[in-house]
Amino acid sequence: MKLIAARIQNYRSIRDTGWFKIEEFKTILVGPNEAGKTVLLRALQQLNPPPDVQRFDPLRDYPRSQYSEDIQSQKKHPESIPVVSGKFKLEQSDISVIGEAFKGAIYVATRLLNNEFAHQFEGGLPEELYTNKLRTKLRRMAKLIDEAGVIIITDQEKNPISVLDTLNQVIGEWKVNQTVIAGEYAETLRQWLEGIEIDMSDNSEQEELYNDLIQCTYTDHTREKALGELQNRMPVLVYFDSYFRVQPMLHLRSFADRIQQNFFDHTRFDYGNLCLLNFLGFDARELSDLGESKLQSDDQENFEEYRRNLDERDQKLNAASVRLTAAIKEAWRPDAERSESATLRVKADGQYLKVVVEDELGTEVELDQRSAGYQWLVSFFVVFFAETKGKHSNAILLLDEPGLSLHALKQREFRKMISELAKKNQTLYTTHSPFLVGPDELELVRVVEMTKRRIGTIVHQNVAGSDPAAIFALQAALGYDMAQSLFAQQRNLVLEGITDYWYLEATTKLIGEETGKKLNKKIALIPAGGASKVVYFSTILAAHELKVAALFDSDQAGNYAAKQNALVEKLGNKNIILISDVCQDIKTPEIEDLLRDTLVCVAKKELSWDITGFVKESPTRSIISIFKQHIRDEDLKYKLAKKYLHWAKSHSAKDLTNSEREQWCKLIEIVNKALK
Repeated sequence: MKLIAARIQNYRSIRDTGWFKIEEFKTILVGPNEAGKTVLLRALQQLNPPPDVQRFDPLRDYPRSQYSEDIQSQKKHPESIPVVSGKFKLEQSDISVIGEAFKGAIYVATRLLNNEFAHQFEGGLPEELYTNKLRTKLRRMAKLIDEAGVIIITDQEKNPISVLDTLNQVIGEWKVNQTVIAGEYAETLRQWLEGIEIDMSDNSEQEELYNDLIQCTYTDHTREKALGELQNRMPVLVYFDSYFRVQPMLHLRSFADRIQQNFFDHTRFDYGNLCLLNFLGFDARELSDLGESKLQSDDQENFEEYRRNLDERDQKLNAASVRLTAAIKEAWRPDAERSESATLRVKADGQYLKVVVEDELGTEVELDQRSAGYQWLVSFFVVFFAETKGKHSNAILLLDEPGLSLHALKQREFRKMISELAKKNQTLYTTHSPFLVGPDELELVRVVEMTKRRIGTIVHQNVAGSDPAAIFALQAALGYDMAQSLFAQQRNLVLEGITDYWYLEATTKLIGEETGKKLNKKIALIPAGGASKVVYFSTILAAHELKVAALFDSDQAGNYAAKQNALVEKLGNKNIILISDVCQDIKTPEIEDLLRDTLVCVAKKELSWDITGFVKESPTRSIISIFKQHIRDEDLKYKLAKKYLHWAKSHSAKDLTNSEREQWCKLIEIVNKALK
């Protein structure tokens, strides 16, 4: 199963985040210090934490400013206060276990402040499980029985009443639509049905309906069984922050004693070292005992067993070293010219367990003599491998500020490594660093901010926020990527904005896969941030003798910028491209008009913005102007483009209309010709 949405309430700095979407593979949480990013991950882990993780404590974890008023006064009780909830999409492997009847249902899990667990299904359940569906069937059956002349005599008043009247007494408490038949509802209904003592063998319709209704009263057992199965299949949520470290030298007996006494000293890296031992497949006491030889010089009887144990230990340590080294090398991606490759070795010597690094010269040094960034990577993979093996193999990774010790360029490489890890283990991570947010990953970002303590931490679904510090990392990421693109490519297409970049990037990819007509991969796409800035960027690039083309919307701003003398002189008319060059049926077309029909459908389905009728009434009017007239939303263009990106990931060019495909093919041809 995959986590698709989460909600945190009543936890430290968080009052209520509301439901926020979790991406299928990787979700990035950005925001300034003290916004609540760490608190959010800590709370999420409690949904299904690994063993020995400290659980909720109302005194420590409930919002402090409200503790006296709510908890101490007993106005609210921990057993009724939800803290973290998650919605999980079921996969085929889950459905095969719980049954096809639950296909399409969403599994919703909640951890309460008293650490109790609650869960339920949301949608997708068989219709017969809901009270509003059963009402109709029950009343139909009661009416059929009454029409057959059956009368029920009450025990007290001896007054004859109809079956329908007795049914209304049973279902009178069914007040809420979509309430699932369970518990007392199911038991009361079953008693009523079994109390109808009539022969239905002569009426097949009545008998079939009666049997179906009896079966419905037992479906609660099936539902509870399915929920229990899914609880067992829930992925464990593994939290990792930058402070976990693996100690390069560990005294085994001392560590085993601390574990036995349940006393963990985090200043001694106990959590990292415990993960190291789990990864190696040993416990501390076992390794400690193996390090103490109690054999006498003439004790040949037990010598062979002792030797085999030591050999097994060495083999396991060697195998673990090889696996760890491979993972580190893949993430570290050393420069071959600098010969920065290194081999990790985990060694046991008496009561000491050592982690050493062997360089290309064969020299061995303790792990703590390497760079802080390298130590962090080793510690990360030790915890990752230890916590995600065996029954935790489908764990969800919660990474708090990963890679702070890494150089900026190493962070960009590690970001790619996180993407690889996320293919097997769904991953959420927090960051301030622009180098851990790719320019093509903005749809994966959730902005976390806390502008007022009384409101608490807020999670924005879109790349938005009232605090400029909250979105600084995103601005810096885009700025860095743009700076890298400038002057780096011989061919450059300058665009008005980021939404133009998204439409062009996503749609040309679809068209290329379908028709083979591809945008030249050597062309750099550069969003300038407005029509006027297109002129500025284009003229600077052209001054450096690079090939440049500019793409403008054919609205007032675009048409004005396209006629600037400085731009025409530098680029020439053929390298100034207007959307009206490929879309001539619209009076002032913008890039969205090249996807006119598709965007109307996407907006209706994904955003509940239905402008279908208005578009039909104004077939030559720009679609953005129609949207702006009828949809009041400052982020309209951004939200529409983002939803189109999601749509494009699961569709092909065949899902575009013929006219849309023709227009985009023509645009690709014009751009390629201008920058050939």
